[in-house]
Amino acid sequence: MHIPEGYLSPQTYVPFYLVFIGLMGVALRKVKQNLSLKMIPFLGMSSAFSFLIMMFNIPIPGGSSGHAVGAALIGLIFGPWIAGVSVTVALLIQAFIFGDGGITALGANCFNMAFAMPFISFYVFRIVNNGSENVKRIGIASFAAGYISLCSSALFTALELGIQPLIASSSSGVALYAPFPLKVTIPVLLSEHMLLFGIIEGFITMALFKYFYQSDKNLIAVLKP
Repeated sequence: MHIPEGYLSPQTYVPFYLVFIGLMGVALRKVKQNLSLKMIPFLGMSSAFSFLIMMFNIPIPGGSSGHAVGAALIGLIFGPWIAGVSVTVALLIQAFIFGDGGITALGANCFNMAFAMPFISFYVFRIVNNGSENVKRIGIASFAAGYISLCSSALFTALELGIQPLIASSSSGVALYAPFPLKVTIPVLLSEHMLLFGIIEGFITMALFKYFYQSDKNLIAVLKP
């Protein structure tokens, strides 16, 4: 779901960069306050996990791609602010070294995957699980957290791409950036993620979350008051 270079107008990517910078500033303060030294290696491992899982992507018409992200799981384990830093590191490496995702679109990509996903995942889990310690309920909640957060991220991406013909076109009506309207981007990106990638994200989140839960549930951020 990386948006490539040249698909977002300045009217879109500049505001997203400003939002991203603000979110990252808060996230770094949260990391400094809440992350213990013994957890720093796990933060690095979570970035590597997200980087690896996002490398298996399939191009989608409309200027994006489909793949699992891993941000839902990281948000559940470490909390959404720490997940924002972790996934951003992976996205930075992908954009600057591997050319996966545009530099101008980096703010939007980080918003969609590094911040929106962990926050949505975190609160979907809490709503669905509702404090239950039943393993089956926890499995359903973690699957829902992964599935809904990825599909939500895909919707944000579809909206950002789909509004480009409306806000950035030539005098003759030709789109200057992403050429596909909302009636194309929303069904294409949502269908791919709802029918395939969201399910993959959900199962990955559920399987690994249950493993961490059974190993040491006291370390899991989403289970803390």
